[in-house]
Amino acid sequence: MTVGETGQKRGEVRGHSDTANSVPLADVAREMARLWRRHHLTYDQTKHVVEAARKELKLTPPRQRQRTVERLDRGEIDALIDAAYRQSPRYGLLVKTLFYTGARVSELVNLTPGDLHLNLEPPQIRIAVAKGGSDGYVPVLPALAQELRTYLGGRAVGYLFESNRHDAYTPRMVQKIVKEAARAAGIDKQVTPHRLRASVATILLDAGMPLDQVQRFLRHKRIATTQIYAETSVRNMGESYLKALK
Repeated sequence: MTVGETGQKRGEVRGHSDTANSVPLADVAREMARLWRRHHLTYDQTKHVVEAARKELKLTPPRQRQRTVERLDRGEIDALIDAAYRQSPRYGLLVKTLFYTGARVSELVNLTPGDLHLNLEPPQIRIAVAKGGSDGYVPVLPALAQELRTYLGGRAVGYLFESNRHDAYTPRMVQKIVKEAARAAGIDKQVTPHRLRASVATILLDAGMPLDQVQRFLRHKRIATTQIYAETSVRNMGESYLKALK
């Protein structure tokens, strides 16, 4: 089961691509570093070189950067989860857990039964191997905790979500599950694991959760990253306001 992971990266969310002419930017950066090292450039000189290169290539900044992240509303989330359950109870629980924990797809596939602390008040899941090495605990609803207990049936080894061969799901497979559930639910938007993460963030903000708590929930190192979702929340508030008062 190998279907390509298409979850959005932070650069993509902000309107940037992580490749240049199909060449990974990391490779371009290494080539540039070798050139700068050869000429012993200082920090200020490298800044000048970058600006000069942009002028030489006639590059200009985009007129408007994408600063908000489109989300699914609560009705679409419910429809998505229901569609996943119709495909398979395991798929339904996987998509529900992905949404309610705000986990990145790479984090979800690495969860183990030992990461679940369901007897705490409230129940919690430890999200490990997080982006940037920032691990953390997130609360989960008691109903989801009970469903996870039933699903595990006392199993304490392996991964939380496993294939029929007892292998961990790949990020690509999770992406496929989400995409097919969205299609079955009749959702026209592009639905990815990242969009589920953006959706729970803005739903929490709309419900009044403080920005710093959403930052901790998402395990962002910088609150500026979380602020993108806050901007989405404000936009949705404006749309709701106009709809209510028109």
